[in-house]
Amino acid sequence: MALFWCTEALPLAVTALFPVVLFPMMGIMDSTAACSQYLKDTNMLFIGGMLVAISVEKWNLHKRIALRVLLIVGVKPALLLLGFMIVTAFLSMWITNTATTAMMIPIAQAVIEQLYSSEEKVDELVVDRADKSECQPNGNAKQLTENVKVTPDNEQNGNINQKHLKLCKGMSLCVCYSASIGGIATLTGTTPNLVMKGQMDELFPGNNNIINFASWFGFSFPTMVLLLALSWIWLQFLFLGTKFKKNFGCGRKPEQKEKEKRAYQVIVSEHKQLGSMSFAEICVLVMFTLLVLLWFLRDPGFMPGWATISFNKGGKEYVTDATVAIFIALMMFIFPSELPSSTFNLGKNGRIRPPPPLLDWKTVNEKMPWNIVFLLGGGFALAKGSEESGLSTWLGDKLTPLQSIPPVAIALLLCLMVATFTECTSNVATTTLFLPILASMAKVIHLNPLYIMLPCTLSASLAFMLPVATPPNAIAFSYGQLKVVDMARSGFFLNIIGVLVITLAINSWGFYMFDLGTFPTWANSTGKP
Repeated sequence: MALFWCTEALPLAVTALFPVVLFPMMGIMDSTAACSQYLKDTNMLFIGGMLVAISVEKWNLHKRIALRVLLIVGVKPALLLLGFMIVTAFLSMWITNTATTAMMIPIAQAVIEQLYSSEEKVDELVVDRADKSECQPNGNAKQLTENVKVTPDNEQNGNINQKHLKLCKGMSLCVCYSASIGGIATLTGTTPNLVMKGQMDELFPGNNNIINFASWFGFSFPTMVLLLALSWIWLQFLFLGTKFKKNFGCGRKPEQKEKEKRAYQVIVSEHKQLGSMSFAEICVLVMFTLLVLLWFLRDPGFMPGWATISFNKGGKEYVTDATVAIFIALMMFIFPSELPSSTFNLGKNGRIRPPPPLLDWKTVNEKMPWNIVFLLGGGFALAKGSEESGLSTWLGDKLTPLQSIPPVAIALLLCLMVATFTECTSNVATTTLFLPILASMAKVIHLNPLYIMLPCTLSASLAFMLPVATPPNAIAFSYGQLKVVDMARSGFFLNIIGVLVITLAINSWGFYMFDLGTFPTWANSTGKP
């Protein structure tokens, strides 16, 4: 399965079905046990989260949020870059990074094109004024020409084109990188996070729900913010140069202000086309906000949550994050997308036709990535089979020499290995293959499994170097301005930065959040402390 996932000889989801056939034939697990791994609580959390995300996309709420933030940030080069990164990362926390990138790249390109065309118009105006001055008899032509520093058209256009191309590259990369970075902040932001949650529940059933939406967000959101800030600084240095004062719009010339004003009008125009918020958008926004609040307050950790007080009994968890996600998703199918009117809307058969719901099954079928559900299930089946057959224990025993290395070095080396591996294969496949092995290794060397599983999961999202590494990279690359060497050069250092930030996170606030200095009872299958 690892070989097929790496080479994509078959579609990833098809490879994920192998355990259903092979495990019963090999005597590892019976068919019922193998099939039951394909629709677990984590899969339902993914489905529920995706249904809400599809509703957000259907009613263009994500585009309204994006344009509103860009109107606030403005179009100064450095702030424009930051604005697109913040918007893309925020949206990627809740909807797929592929959908986020596909929406944000055209907006970025439209703004850059307007900046470019405005710059050409301003430069043509300057040249035209200089040419007219040369015909004046008052002798001021030479002085004016020196002031505007007129250059030949081909040289001038060459400079503009080079600057425009560089800014296009930077903008494309900032969008696709931010989409990958933003996904690490929430449990449902990207599929490897759900793989981690599922593997924890499968391999360590007594883990007391240590990984939930609130605890994941508490650790990963600061990590995401720090990584996003450093990425912005790196991309700004790489594509905008070291003139930071100019990049922030300080000491701008009138012609520069005119260019930025025209580009700003593009965003204003896009925002106006959306019109005022519809009833459907308001409903989706309210339900989306309710979903996030219910996730956070279900079991926040520092106080009893609403589920602990009202629904969970005798220390047993009846309500999970998946329950909340499916509940809100069901409401999307029930709530109308229009306000009921006083006049009845009659259909062709004369019956009263109710207003359409916020979400319909046709839209779900078109946009739901069902292949990920099978991919998640195949990963859980593979992990369970590795445990049942003793393969995980055997692999963990082979890695015991790592016990002589300091834990910080172990985490750093494993993060680098995962970040390198994920450049060549799917991040879901990477986490699915590595996490059971890392869990077994941690048990053998008496290290808290979270100390290595958590940073390695985040590192699986650091696919920045190659166009084929992740769909956002491929979308950005498809627009034509980027070369592989551009992505590899910027992505290599960003990978290093990402691994260092994640290592810092797990050894600072993450260390105390999850009490990683101790070997927990739930990590020991024998129950010994």
